Amino acid sequence: MTGRRTAGPPAGPPGANGEPAAPRPVGAGGPAAHRPLVAAELVDPSRLTVAELRELLAGLAMPVLHRAQAEDIELLQTWGRRLAADPRGGVRQLAQRLLDAAAALRTERRRVAAMLEVEVTLCPAEALLVAGVDEAGRGPLAGPVVAAAVVLRPGAVVPGLDDSKRIAEDVREEVYSEVLKASLHVGVGIAGTALVERLNIVGATRLAMRRAVGALERRPDYVLVDGFRVPDLELPQRGVIGGDATCASIAAASVVAKVTRDRIMRKVARRYPGYGFERNKGYATREHWAALRRLGPCPAHRLSFLRKGGESLETTEPEDGRSPG
Repeated sequence: MTGRRTAGPPAGPPGANGEPAAPRPVGAGGPAAHRPLVAAELVDPSRLTVAELRELLAGLAMPVLHRAQAEDIELLQTWGRRLAADPRGGVRQLAQRLLDAAAALRTERRRVAAMLEVEVTLCPAEALLVAGVDEAGRGPLAGPVVAAAVVLRPGAVVPGLDDSKRIAEDVREEVYSEVLKASLHVGVGIAGTALVERLNIVGATRLAMRRAVGALERRPDYVLVDGFRVPDLELPQRGVIGGDATCASIAAASVVAKVTRDRIMRKVARRYPGYGFERNKGYATREHWAALRRLGPCPAHRLSFLRKGGESLETTEPEDGRSPG
């Protein structure tokens, strides 16, 4: 399967083989978009009791780390400063919680902004269009390896951006949407199970990466790759060890690749039920090994991986919605 461009969530998979309390703490909340804080100038805190202020703030969803925008921080600070001037101790406690929340959000935005600064230091000055490249799915027993190439808009800060393996699955879907909004170009490349078997995982990963770069609408001036350079890419490039946690465009590619592969594996799970692919994404969990003993392999399995390691392969149980790789 060739690479593909995406201006939104990548399309479905290839064939069967994978070809607040008052206020709620920062980080709380589900996937629904938060309601921004009411502008502080619309409320006179001195006219409200402490209980009324608590009730007011409890009804306002606080911005969580991976959704916070600059205006959220500004509103938190404005509220916090106004309440801090109140003589009542209970109100000043509320103020401190708001100011602490603003500080946490500022720290998060600085962390993500620093990833952009790292990217600048890694590229030649003349490179204007820079693509970050990463993959997902090198280690599983089943399913494709998926690569993504992402060109971010200049200066784009994506809240919550990080190595995809560090982000809980439900949050990762939200960060994925923010990455698409912040990107100029996104390309996805897939190497299915048959290619993994024929080329080995290294060759299939490199092919998926080349396909992802080839799927970009515009040819980038420079490519930053998580880990090591990609042979035969025919573009100026640099490998960055640990780039998915330190470089913005590589981290963005990490998120796109992971979310795309997870969606593929959920569809593979419907075609081949019983293996728990919707949960383990093809990785060597206890559940997965038990299903293999009970059912044997399906067409989505990498038989060379099963022959090579057998159950001696380290089993990894996803935790808190996370899955490896």
